[in-house]
Amino acid sequence: MKNSLSSGKETNLLFLQAYDYIVTRMDRGEWKAHDKLPSIRLLAQELQVHRLTVFRAYQLLKQNERAYVKEKSGYFVSPCKPEEHVLPEHADAESTRLFTSSSALKNSLSEIQQIPVEYQFSQALIDPNLLPNLFLSEHVKKVFDIYPKLMGTYSSAQGDEELREYLCRYMVRHHNIQLTVNDLLITTGGQQAIDLISRIYIRPLDSILVERPTYSAALDIFRQKGARFIPVEITPDGYDLANVERLMEKHKPRLFYMNPTFHNPTGYTVPAAQRKQLVELAERYRCLLIEDDAIHEMYLDQPPPQPMLTYDTEGWVVYLRSFSKYIAPGLRICAVMGGPSIIKSLITAKSLADNGTPLVNQKMFLHYFESPRMQQHLEKLRIALQIRKEIVEEELASTGWHWVSPQGGFNLWLQLPDFIPVDQLLEDCLRESVSFVPGEICDPLKEMRSWIRLSYSFVNEEHLRDGVRRLIKIAGRYEAQ
Repeated sequence: MKNSLSSGKETNLLFLQAYDYIVTRMDRGEWKAHDKLPSIRLLAQELQVHRLTVFRAYQLLKQNERAYVKEKSGYFVSPCKPEEHVLPEHADAESTRLFTSSSALKNSLSEIQQIPVEYQFSQALIDPNLLPNLFLSEHVKKVFDIYPKLMGTYSSAQGDEELREYLCRYMVRHHNIQLTVNDLLITTGGQQAIDLISRIYIRPLDSILVERPTYSAALDIFRQKGARFIPVEITPDGYDLANVERLMEKHKPRLFYMNPTFHNPTGYTVPAAQRKQLVELAERYRCLLIEDDAIHEMYLDQPPPQPMLTYDTEGWVVYLRSFSKYIAPGLRICAVMGGPSIIKSLITAKSLADNGTPLVNQKMFLHYFESPRMQQHLEKLRIALQIRKEIVEEELASTGWHWVSPQGGFNLWLQLPDFIPVDQLLEDCLRESVSFVPGEICDPLKEMRSWIRLSYSFVNEEHLRDGVRRLIKIAGRYEAQ
């Protein structure tokens, strides 16, 4: 957010966002009746806006009887909460429309992935030829024999109860986490879960912690809700927990969105000891941890540490566990696990979004996931991914590029020399039918311009080698200049 505004429209938008931010904190009980509000100077400094912007927001609070003024003392929270908010007369239609939507819809990752190319290194998905396609096609008939009226029935908004019961048993067996069917919600993929959470918990100008780098589509979702990013660096050793605590204490973030297991895009995994400490910090500073665990089973050697949900006793972790990505991504099955109040709110949001994930998808997933064939498939898949990762690393060995070899997942996070302009490299590669993800879109600060994410999981072995060689050849043109 900039202190100097380029237009009156931006000014209107900023002061309305500031107003909404203050009202939201009042409604959450963070500022109670007769509490003194921060001075105009302090709040302007916190929100990184001009003091006039905060002054206008305070004046609107006073007009709507949400705040009152004591002479020479400042602004205070009114004891009564009016039923409606009145916008100022000079707020134009565009500003009013943007009052609850701070930025245009954008999905930078999807825009790259939609471009048809021969060597698709931007898709963090598994090569369809590695999936159990024949078995699944036979399995479909079995599912319809068991549930002949399946296509004529809706799922509940919370998700199929039979599937939720099975996943409760699965979490006890694999993670020793005790859950009931009421503690789970089935969403149409992990990205929908992120979107539903953002609708409930993020209002314009809310501070949230995000890893740097992180999943770019999540950043785009949070930006659309008007969130202010507080970056947390992730390294091969995890996080600097002392810094995380300082950020939580200073900014009082609404949530911390994290991907601690085979992190996207870096492939790093946060150690078990840090996971337990993060849950303790979340409880202390009342910060919701959104643990996105999309590919937990995709380890190449040793299984990863237990989820943070394992250590949660107070309800500060919301655990997003995607399952279908390594079975049949088209089924789009994600289980959201959390405390009763969180799940209840998410069920309402889910019912408004699509009224429930398709029941046929849930039943097909359930009956394959619990079959003995599933474990055999996972073991073969891990071997195939290990081979593909090694192929890419072998081809890259002579480039001088830097990366940390991941112990699981689908991606390599590569640092290129400074003289290679990644934005121009992407354009050149797309023209020659090669795609990858530029690091800049994964960075909440948009500054990681020498990094790229290269997914080795989607392209078959022969094409993988040819595609990486083509990428290296295109990048080599810059070295020759």
